[in-house]
Amino acid sequence: MGEFELLARIRERLPAAGARIHLGSGDDAAISVPGGATATSVDALVDGVHFRRDRASLGQIGHKALATALSDLAAMGAEAGEAYVALGVPPDLDEEGCLELLGGMAALAERTGTSLAGGDLSRAAQLFLAIAVVGHASGPDEFVARAGARPGDALVLTGELGGAAAGLVPGATPALVARQLEPQPRLAAGRALAHAGATAMIDVSDGLGGDAAHVAEASGVALHIEADRIPRAAGVDEVAASAGSDPWQLVLGGEDYELLASIPPERLAEAEQAVREEEGTSLTRIGEVAAGSGVEIRLPGGRLLAAEGFDQLA
Repeated sequence: MGEFELLARIRERLPAAGARIHLGSGDDAAISVPGGATATSVDALVDGVHFRRDRASLGQIGHKALATALSDLAAMGAEAGEAYVALGVPPDLDEEGCLELLGGMAALAERTGTSLAGGDLSRAAQLFLAIAVVGHASGPDEFVARAGARPGDALVLTGELGGAAAGLVPGATPALVARQLEPQPRLAAGRALAHAGATAMIDVSDGLGGDAAHVAEASGVALHIEADRIPRAAGVDEVAASAGSDPWQLVLGGEDYELLASIPPERLAEAEQAVREEEGTSLTRIGEVAAGSGVEIRLPGGRLLAAEGFDQLA
């Protein structure tokens, strides 16, 4: 497998570039003409840490690598723009395998309107993907950061939790496995929430408790979450029972890539309708923002669940 021959085959398979791309993949650098404001995020996936090749197809690995990066743009309320991919190719991955991986990424890029505008290719001891994504808005005030939650805001969540963690348990249904291997970035929901007046937002990638704590700390507030309001993905309770584990470990386990946001209560109905129409998913009020600090996840009867999250370096 030659580097330049592979790059040529990759470029042949890239989706059409978006209107902001003046010069795409194939030169020393891409040239874009974005206008307005941009949001940029970098994400990385490494074999044995974020995925395992014996559990996921190469197409699924490519999909998940781009999806997790785009989820950061969704959490900002951004419109997807460009993606730049650095691929580390191990000795046991051949040219056709690289193209299969790209195929999963390209399919998601086409569905989300993302331009795969460039990147890099290198030999590596193990498979890794590093992806930089750029999102757009007409002005910086249209983006939603983590730091704007205010006491009295409603705390809302898109979709359902627990599916991704349950998808790692042997015997999980295909739908749950898909939540783990093929997450869907909530780009339309993020834009809908931003337009509806969300004051803070984050994607639930590292677990609801840990990600809620990021919002609480950045905003200087407390978040109170009612556990019985958290929507669970179908089949989570059954998987937990079969494994003899606590279902809350799955619900709070992370990698669902749903959006957690705060929003003024008077804008809640508008936001629910917008998310349903734009994303085709639910928006559920799971708690509120209060004065103070930290996160409480309260079960009926008053017991608190630990508000912990996944730590990449732990």
